[in-house]
Amino acid sequence: MVRCEEDDVSLPGPRYRSRSTVLRVRPRRTGPPRPAAMLGPLLGLLVLWTRGAGAFYLPGLAPVSFCEPAKDGDGNPVPDCKSTIELFVNRLDSVESVLPYEYTAFDFCAMEAEKRPSENLGQVLFGERIEPSPYKFEFKKSEECKPVCTKTYNTETPADKTNLDFLKKGMLLNYQHHWIVDNMPVTWCYDVEDGQKFCNPGFPIGCYITPVGRPKDACVVNADFNEKDTFYVFNHVDITIHYHIVENQELGARLVAAKMEPKSYKHTNVDTPDCSGGPMFVHNQYTGEIKIPYTYSVNFVEDKKIRWASRWDYILESMPHTNIQWFSIMNSLVIVLFLSGMVAMIMLRTLHKDIARYNQMDSVEDAQEEFGWKLVHGDVFRPPRKGMLLSVFLGSGTQIFIMTFVTLFFACLGFLSPANRGALMTCAVVLWVLLGTPAGYVAARFYKSFGGEKWKTNVLLTAFLCPGVVFADFFLMNLILWGEGSSAAMPFGTLVAILALWFCISVPLTFIGAYFGFKRTGIEHPVRTNQIPRQIPEQSFYTKPLPGIIMGGILPFGCIFIQLFFILNSIWSHQMYYMFGFLFLVFIILVITCSEATILLCYFHLCAEDYHWQWRSFLTSGFTAVYFLVYAIHYFLSKLQITGLASTILYFGYTMIMALIFFLFTGTIGFFACFWFVTKIYSVVKVD
Repeated sequence: MVRCEEDDVSLPGPRYRSRSTVLRVRPRRTGPPRPAAMLGPLLGLLVLWTRGAGAFYLPGLAPVSFCEPAKDGDGNPVPDCKSTIELFVNRLDSVESVLPYEYTAFDFCAMEAEKRPSENLGQVLFGERIEPSPYKFEFKKSEECKPVCTKTYNTETPADKTNLDFLKKGMLLNYQHHWIVDNMPVTWCYDVEDGQKFCNPGFPIGCYITPVGRPKDACVVNADFNEKDTFYVFNHVDITIHYHIVENQELGARLVAAKMEPKSYKHTNVDTPDCSGGPMFVHNQYTGEIKIPYTYSVNFVEDKKIRWASRWDYILESMPHTNIQWFSIMNSLVIVLFLSGMVAMIMLRTLHKDIARYNQMDSVEDAQEEFGWKLVHGDVFRPPRKGMLLSVFLGSGTQIFIMTFVTLFFACLGFLSPANRGALMTCAVVLWVLLGTPAGYVAARFYKSFGGEKWKTNVLLTAFLCPGVVFADFFLMNLILWGEGSSAAMPFGTLVAILALWFCISVPLTFIGAYFGFKRTGIEHPVRTNQIPRQIPEQSFYTKPLPGIIMGGILPFGCIFIQLFFILNSIWSHQMYYMFGFLFLVFIILVITCSEATILLCYFHLCAEDYHWQWRSFLTSGFTAVYFLVYAIHYFLSKLQITGLASTILYFGYTMIMALIFFLFTGTIGFFACFWFVTKIYSVVKVD
């Protein structure tokens, strides 16, 4: 969803510049990279097969053939070939507000009778509301200034005044339309400052001239937008549909691009619009009756260069920024190589010599002369304090880790592409629900190894603690969305369905996993634990718990912060995200970095004879989530233009959910890495 050039990673909102009457727009500097720069999106390969080859298509992604409204020799319509092109409308959103709204909330031209397309779980969770529209075209039939409807507002009528004020609010906050043709976004393509083309999958409702005469947002594109304290409405669109004739078939064409250009016309005659006259404007203090006619023009262009399988490329390639992505990857790889070298030096030199010398000792007196990590072998596997909570966190973290890995893997294969709307979130939720068994198993196994006996409490906390915190936060955010009338508010039925998935599937699977975890014997440690705990000597500053934990999260965060910028832009700037190849690679680098940084600090602490490594290893890598939270606050203050109390609360509410999930995810990685390291080094030490 994000676009960013190498020399600028600033706010992804559009910045408009006037160049006389020519559109010169500084675009959102965010967006997906070229598919060629990605690791393995196979969507093109999956859809390149023809029907004659017996191919299969991903659900909802099969190509649709269009032809002119002709009939065969018997007077019947041509089979498997549509002549009517339907335009669907999605929710409207803004970079200045977290609150999206449905298309009908702004009193635009709408279809009352037609049934809206069905939405999957991911679309509902993201607040997408796709609806039919009165914009319908016949294939290859051009239209000029065709009227759609006329909206009349009387400021003396309370209902009309409310609708008009809401429309003004949408223009003031730069809310953007999102239209869809043949499951493809209708894009607004324009020239940018460096001579390239940028295609934005949205266009504004209108724009506003301030009381001092300063044009905001898109008002800079037209010199005629000059009335002070006035709103200008984009009530006309010029739509151009590009199609490609299907080869090796007698009939049918496929749509490969849908582009548009918003315009504003007052129309000299509202009843019979002719797309002439000055721009359509509404004075902020105007009273009386206002008529806003909506019109469109459509034109069809044959394009022999674009194939159906690559029809998204012109959007994805409009602002390539793969250079900064590869810079991020190389920067992360340098950190990984540095950590790997440090860990290899410890394992191959220091530890190898220490273990060899320790195993050659012949007397207890020699052993007493030793120091460091070897002296704490009788306490290193001592159960930690709050072992119940740690085991619950490990279970939930394992569930999140597997869910993330599988989701990103499928995304790299192209199954969760932007064309398959809502598939990413649907996949993540379904996987989380089905992965209750490993969560319960891991929590039970470690809790039993910690010597815990309250197995009922453990399984209940695993099933309800972390998911309950996330759901409570999400429910409070949903209440705010309900109160604001936003389309992102989850319907009550969907909320019940989520609870049913949690209680009826995830919780029983967690119980099953916990049953098998408790049924097995506890984890066998390579050394025995002494009955009397060893006294920990006075620690230096850098080996104390808090400094080590704070230092441990710096390197993992350094590997991901550039990618994190793109992820936050994809969420809060409402752009398509198609960088799953980069994201999967960064995911692997993050796992390696968390593991190696935690192992490194764990070794230093054991050498200082501090054997409390369990919680410390979890918190060391988990502290990366704190840096994520700090970066999210910085991003909000310096990059976003969000205004309003409700939007601010929503931003930080959802950010807290992401920080908690990230904390469990990274903390679990650090614990398992340190657990493997400690088990490995003490398993080769001979203890009498």
